Amino acid sequence: LNMAMPAAYLKQFHKKYQTEEKLAELVKKNKVKKWTVLHTRMSRTYRPENPDLPTLDPWRNTTAPPAEQFIFERNPYFHRVDEAGRQLPYVDRFILNSSTSSIIPAKTGAGESDLQANAIDFTDYAFLKESEQRYPVKVTLWKKTQASRLALLPNLNYKDPAWQALFRDPRVRRALSLAIDRHEINEALFFGLGTESSDTLMPESPLFKPEFAKAWIEHDPEQANALLDAAGLSARDSDGIRLLPDGRRAEIIIETAGESTLETDALELVTDYWAKVGVKLFIRTSQRDIFRSRAIGGEIMMAIWSGMDNGIATGDMNPAQLAPTSDDQLQWPVWGLYTQSHGEMGAAPDVTEANALLELYKAWRMTSSMQARNDIWSKMLTIYADQVFSIGLLNATLQPVLRSSRLVNMPDTGLYGFEPTSYFGVYMPDTFWLNKDA
Repeated sequence: LNMAMPAAYLKQFHKKYQTEEKLAELVKKNKVKKWTVLHTRMSRTYRPENPDLPTLDPWRNTTAPPAEQFIFERNPYFHRVDEAGRQLPYVDRFILNSSTSSIIPAKTGAGESDLQANAIDFTDYAFLKESEQRYPVKVTLWKKTQASRLALLPNLNYKDPAWQALFRDPRVRRALSLAIDRHEINEALFFGLGTESSDTLMPESPLFKPEFAKAWIEHDPEQANALLDAAGLSARDSDGIRLLPDGRRAEIIIETAGESTLETDALELVTDYWAKVGVKLFIRTSQRDIFRSRAIGGEIMMAIWSGMDNGIATGDMNPAQLAPTSDDQLQWPVWGLYTQSHGEMGAAPDVTEANALLELYKAWRMTSSMQARNDIWSKMLTIYADQVFSIGLLNATLQPVLRSSRLVNMPDTGLYGFEPTSYFGVYMPDTFWLNKDA
C-alpha cells in the first residue's frame, strides 16, 4: 500500500497535470497503450526499474532495463541514521546481476556473490557449503516462513465440469492429502529437517494450534481409498486407475514452473502415492509468467507452488491468503479475481466454505479489536485446514544463505521469507557493511 508518491515527478505522467499532446508523446515513447499503464510503470516501487523515480529506500537503481546488471547507489536523502548519527546505509553501492535461475547456484558456489539466497535451495546446500573451502564466504541455514514449502493446489475453477465438481468435493481433496507420505518426502528431500504439516501457521505464530497442522496429513491410504469411493470414484479400469462418472480415467495433470528440482522430486514421489489409491498423475512444466493467466482461464488443473507466505502471522496481520481475494491464488483464481476487481471480473464464490472465509476476511478488516481479530483468524484457519483447499506437505524447511566473510552486522541465522520478514529487510540491510580488513 503506497500512502504517498513523489508528485513533482509523477505529475508529468498523469492526465490531470499533463497536456494531452505531451502525454500522448510519452505513451508512444514508452510503448504502452494508455497513460494509466505508463503512470503505473513509472511509479512502481516494488520493482525499482525506473532510475528517475525518487525513492525513500536506502539505495536507488541507476540502470534502466533491459539489462543483465543493475547498479544501485546509496540514496543521499535516506532518512535513517545509526546511533552515532551517521547516515545509513553503510554500503555505498551494490550490483545486482540478473541470470537464468538454473545457473545461479553454480555462479554462487563459484564465489560470484557477496550475498545470495534467491534462486538457491536446500538441494544446493552441500555444494554451496564446499565453497567455503575455496572462497571467503560463509553458508548458513535460515528457517523459511512459508506455511508450506510445497503445496498442491487443485483449481476449484478448472474449466472441465467433471473435474471441477470433484475438486470442489472436500472428500477428494482430503483423500489426495491422506494418500501422501510426508515423512518419506521429508526424509528424501530435506534429510528429515522439515516439519510435516498442512498449509497452516507454524509454532512461532501465537495463533498456531497443533490440530491445524495435523489436519488430514496422516499417511492413510485406506482412508483415502474410502473417501474416493464415497465421492463416486469407486469404479476402476484394468490398470487399477479410478474412473470418473463419465468413464474417463482419473488422471491429474500438475503444473510446475520448473524453477526448482524440489518440486519435480516431490511430484515423482506423489505420483507413486496417488497411483496406490487409483489416481494417475502427470507432471507438466509451464512458465511462471503465464501461470496466472492460464489459471484464471481454467486451463491449469492443479499446480504445485508454495503455501501461504506468512506462516508466523499474528492476529493483526492480514489473513487474505486464507480467502479468495486475489487472482494469483491458484486454488481459486476466478473467485480471487472477482474480489480483487470488486465484482467487475471473475465470478463470485459458489462454495459455502469459500464464501464463509471471504465473509470472515471482510469482518477482520472491519474490526480493530485484537481479540476479535484473533478469533477470526482462528475460525479461518479451522475452515481452511479442514477443507484442505491447499494440500500442504512440509514447513519449517531450511533456506541456504551465502554471504561474504567480510559482511558485518548480518545475523548468522534468522527467519527467511517474503512475509512478514521481507526476506532480509527485517534485519536492516542498510546497517550491513563490508570489512575490508577481514
